[in-house]
Amino acid sequence: MTVQELIALFGLQPHPEGGYYKETYRAKGTIAKNALPDVFQGDRNYSTAIYYLLPEGTKSQLHRLSSDEVFHFYLGDPLTVVEITPAGKIKKTILGQDVKAGQSLQYIVRAGNWFGAYPNQGSRFSLIGATVAPGFDFQDFELGNRLDLLKQFPHAKEVIELLGH
Repeated sequence: MTVQELIALFGLQPHPEGGYYKETYRAKGTIAKNALPDVFQGDRNYSTAIYYLLPEGTKSQLHRLSSDEVFHFYLGDPLTVVEITPAGKIKKTILGQDVKAGQSLQYIVRAGNWFGAYPNQGSRFSLIGATVAPGFDFQDFELGNRLDLLKQFPHAKEVIELLGH
């Protein structure tokens, strides 16, 4: 299957961070703002889920969310998720199907961590799922500014140059 076939089959649209996505689930129930941490600006659905496609030569730019995000590997070739924690620790995790080689089928990025991703060398594409709880809202999405991130995390220059906006 090609990237264009996947885009057409799933009705994927360009994502602001890079790659393509389609929301596949949004829980009907909501959590009231007053029951959520102060970082949330309004009510949120219990959870949401998307398909996310990252073709060869593209990247998911560094961004952070107010909720945890669970990635699920579905199809294609491995990709690397890179995180910078609030304390400045850099973490790299490979999503893929070769679990004997240490790849992960599922991975959680904690709320507040800066993160991005890129297809591994030789990867044609990676199709993953992402589940967010409390549910995703673009009010909770912050795209990282390269210059600001370099000031805050100078030791992470290589990651920021690769995945920064």
